[in-house]
Amino acid sequence: MDLVNYIVSDSVATITLNRPPVNALNAELISDIGAALSEAEAGEVRAVIVTGRPHFAAGADITAFQEAFDGDGDGDLAASLAAVVAQLQSLEKPTLAAVRGFALGGGLELAMGADFRYLADDARVGQPEILLGIIPGAGGTQRLPRLVGYQRALEMCLSGRQVDAEEAVGIGLGDRVVAAADLDDVAMADAIRYAAGPTAAYAAAKRAIAGGWGAPIARGLEAEAEEFRRVFATEDARVGVAAFLSKEKPEFEGR
Repeated sequence: MDLVNYIVSDSVATITLNRPPVNALNAELISDIGAALSEAEAGEVRAVIVTGRPHFAAGADITAFQEAFDGDGDGDLAASLAAVVAQLQSLEKPTLAAVRGFALGGGLELAMGADFRYLADDARVGQPEILLGIIPGAGGTQRLPRLVGYQRALEMCLSGRQVDAEEAVGIGLGDRVVAAADLDDVAMADAIRYAAGPTAAYAAAKRAIAGGWGAPIARGLEAEAEEFRRVFATEDARVGVAAFLSKEKPEFEGR
């Protein structure tokens, strides 16, 4: 993984994109992100942070598009990124995107694959693909309206405009605004808190919400009931109930 730094501390995996100057997403960087997510999926990791510096990711490497036009590339960059975003979204542990600087195009699509998005006060996010005569190709037209609503997503995708951190949080695209100097510390503190929590229950909650989202309420309730039965049989459920009854703090083991 030459273009990604992967560090595990306190059961938190931090995946830092490292393709200066703006972390433009090319095939190698996308592959390295996928490899890092695969590592985080296994082992002792119980929460994941995805970040980049000085920018989260300013979008796809446009030279790859030109190569595809010229016949020197296969044009599959968007499909590769879409697969990695889906991989991030499907991780059965809490995930957090710590966004500083630009998260544009594919960069925003990557951030939207995380459960939470913490934005530095200098962050700028958007889907500017329309300005190139194309549209988002890694989930932007689908995840964006689910976060901000149909009309706002339509306006953002058709105008290509950038949104600052305060507006992003205000419309539901981000979860909190953090001073840029504090972003890493705040993200890590919250990730550690999640890592100490009931990992199996987090996974069950994510599956239940995803399984019922957009489905008839009866189907959603079935998904919830199934996940409740599954998580009720975990060791963490026993630990949590026992700790509550004894008025002690639970020490979850993630199983």
